[in-house]
Amino acid sequence: MKLLSVDELFAKKSLQEHLQKVEKEYNECLKAVTYSVTEDGCSEDEMKAKRTKISLLAPLIQSIRELDKKQKEISETEMLLKDDDAALRELAKLERESCFQDIQDLRQKVLELLIPEEEADMSDLVLEVTAGVGGQEAMLFTAEMFDMYEGFAQYHGWSFDVLEHMSSDLGQWVSYYSSRTNFKKTISTHFYILFLEPCSHILYGDTEAGIIQPFNQSGGADCTVSSGLRHASASISGLQSYKKMKFEAGVHRVQRVPKTEKQGRMHTSTMTVAVLPQPTEISFTINSKDLKIETKRASGAGGQHVNTTDSAVRIVHLPTGVVAECQQERSQLKNREKAMKALRAKLYSMKLEEETSKRYNQRKVQIGTRGRSEKIRTYNYAQDRITDHRISMTVHDVKSFLLGEDLLNEMNSSLQDFFNQEMLMELLEEGSQEEP
Repeated sequence: MKLLSVDELFAKKSLQEHLQKVEKEYNECLKAVTYSVTEDGCSEDEMKAKRTKISLLAPLIQSIRELDKKQKEISETEMLLKDDDAALRELAKLERESCFQDIQDLRQKVLELLIPEEEADMSDLVLEVTAGVGGQEAMLFTAEMFDMYEGFAQYHGWSFDVLEHMSSDLGQWVSYYSSRTNFKKTISTHFYILFLEPCSHILYGDTEAGIIQPFNQSGGADCTVSSGLRHASASISGLQSYKKMKFEAGVHRVQRVPKTEKQGRMHTSTMTVAVLPQPTEISFTINSKDLKIETKRASGAGGQHVNTTDSAVRIVHLPTGVVAECQQERSQLKNREKAMKALRAKLYSMKLEEETSKRYNQRKVQIGTRGRSEKIRTYNYAQDRITDHRISMTVHDVKSFLLGEDLLNEMNSSLQDFFNQEMLMELLEEGSQEEP
């Protein structure tokens, strides 16, 4: 699908007809409210609906009328360009340029007002990342993606609060360089590396899996441990956070040579992103009787509170079976708050999906339904490119993209533009079908 310019959209007959229809509807509602009566008469509920319609359409109608006024002004200015007075022609030329800019701004504003806001667009969100196909490499990629979204949150000034973080020792790669030899460096509870003579002979071992393998790295003086992620989630809050993050949901694919690959073969791995709108407690309530709350001792790395206090919390929503867990904090109360936040987001997302599934099933949305099973993007390291398959957009410089800054924001803005155009086209199509 081609992204149309503002001028191309306004050249469409269907858009002009729709704007006329909207203005006619506004005038009819205004007339009914002004005279408090129509030919058939209106009930109090119908009058209330008309008043609501007027308030909703008022900004759009104002912009449409301002646009009409500017277009008339530019027509008059065009006449002055043919005047014999050179000074007047120069003045008219400047006026025309100003009118052109005003018209472009007003057209853009009209398009923005035409596109309906989604209910969840002003919400905060819960981000979930899960490793997919690819074993260790998939878990490492998942960790990188989670870091990228944390960077994206910082880029926009949003808060980023980790709810779950299930790392995996088996998804670690290690580079440790030292002048010392014949010693063992323990990385975690069962993951270690051995430095033997000569210095270049380095092994890494996994006591749980019972393996000791060569570790071929060289140079440097420090140890770097990159943990893989099986699953993680975070609460993200800030202006338009869900609206900007919602297009990240789906399957992300990485194509690269893993650091543990000896023969230089390209591997393909995947991870899944879920973006769940976070409702307020007022807008979406959960009956406490429907919850089963369990506490347990926290597990994994984390300090003295691990395996000593019942700080971890697990909440089950009995009617649906949806589960949320949290053990990030030392405090059981804080973990309970975070688990409830995650649970509320999951249930709210299910509710929205149910409400919109019929509409999405009836139309072919190129941007997609933001479903978890939809492959949306490929990160190819050999070609140093990132391709979004929904809009066939490619950018280069994977390293910069994974910082979660300008390049990710650029792709996100393009996705929003395409989505807005799809919404507008659907609106025009529905309007044409309603015509007798």
